[in-house]
Amino acid sequence: MNIYTRSQKLMGSAFTLGVVCGTEADAHTFLDMGIAEIERLEQLLSEFLPGSETAKINTSILSGPLSIDKECFDLIARCQDLSKLTQGDFDITIGPLKKLFRFKNEAFEMPDKALIQQTLFRVGYHKLLLDAGQNSIGFSVRDMKISFAAIGKGYASDRVKTLWLKAGLDSGYINASGDLCAFGSKPDGSQWNIGIADPDDTRKILLYVPLNNAAAATSGDYEQHFIWKGKRYGHNIDPHTGMPLSGIKSVSIFSPSAELSDALATAVYVKGIKKGLDFINQLPQTHGIIIDENNDIYGSKYIQYEMVNQ
Repeated sequence: MNIYTRSQKLMGSAFTLGVVCGTEADAHTFLDMGIAEIERLEQLLSEFLPGSETAKINTSILSGPLSIDKECFDLIARCQDLSKLTQGDFDITIGPLKKLFRFKNEAFEMPDKALIQQTLFRVGYHKLLLDAGQNSIGFSVRDMKISFAAIGKGYASDRVKTLWLKAGLDSGYINASGDLCAFGSKPDGSQWNIGIADPDDTRKILLYVPLNNAAAATSGDYEQHFIWKGKRYGHNIDPHTGMPLSGIKSVSIFSPSAELSDALATAVYVKGIKKGLDFINQLPQTHGIIIDENNDIYGSKYIQYEMVNQ
């Protein structure tokens, strides 16, 4: 058995798919299947593609509800459940706030407080109106938008894993720009693991975490941040205040689902170190690692990891 891999830019991210197979022909079959599924989901969910369900939602809702694809509706419904679970710290309607800020560390001026407050009026998961009977969505206020940026890669990874398992693949992984969903084991029988990068130099690995049929997602400000009045702010926005967050450089979450890990990494970033770890410690089969602005490392109750000697 060998590991066969394929890398491709999908959903705006660098995906690498890996499968453990006995023949190259079998590997190509599984890899083709995985790539095709991610491409399908990109067409369905990308806010940047005019024909996607997300684009239709963001441009077509004027007064009444819009019937949408059931798969997309079900994902939105799960996002709503995650918003409730996290007390609104994860929110797919936050896009209008992100447009107010530039996170490329360029010359920066904080947006006017009045503009932030006006934009907050168009944000809030509780302002989405869902009708499961009709698979329809509406907004309670005008000019709202949704985005799957904080959960789409995770959902795609879970879908590929499900397809592979149904097709008979015993071991493989989906790496979406560092977020890893893995199952089975390596050809030598050892378990998969994921390296958590140094927030200040992503070429360096700080620690390794074993993944046993689990998924890991990291929310970090490696590339998207800015400095304002001497303070570093990350790209994550607090949905409650409309302000960018500081004090944390990265959050990594480990759970049985890539979709869940993806969403919770954002939510814990918003909650902060103490509340975030308290929250994770209450969830079954879910663990977390937080690296703060001083590069100090905080782990949830039962997390296991191995530090890398620098």
